[in-house]
Amino acid sequence: MTEKELKKLNRKQLLELLLVQTERINRLQKQLETAEEKLAERIIAERDAGSIAEAALKLNGVFEAAQAAADQYIENIKSISERLEEKERRLSSIPDFSEERFKLSDKKFENSEKDLPVDDESFKFEIPNGENHD
Repeated sequence: MTEKELKKLNRKQLLELLLVQTERINRLQKQLETAEEKLAERIIAERDAGSIAEAALKLNGVFEAAQAAADQYIENIKSISERLEEKERRLSSIPDFSEERFKLSDKKFENSEKDLPVDDESFKFEIPNGENHD
């Protein structure tokens, strides 16, 4: 509307025009607010997506380290198990470690104990201040 047309309008028409323009301004402000909210959400989503991607990469590194530690642990257990099996094989191949040998040794020890004389006097000792103790 030109300036000349505005001058021709009466008061009521001007107020109606003002009301229409105010409603339009309000509607446009609401659209602007909605657009700004959506933009803020998108910016946050993009920032969070970057953060999530970084977190995923960090977690991936943690999982890789944990897997490497678990693999190393399993290898150590296998190695220890193999060494123990080898020791067991070597010990079982030596005849001196059989159960019969231990039974015979125990009998010899029991018999030798019976032959030992026990003298109660040999268990006494003297403390430097001159007292005897059993």
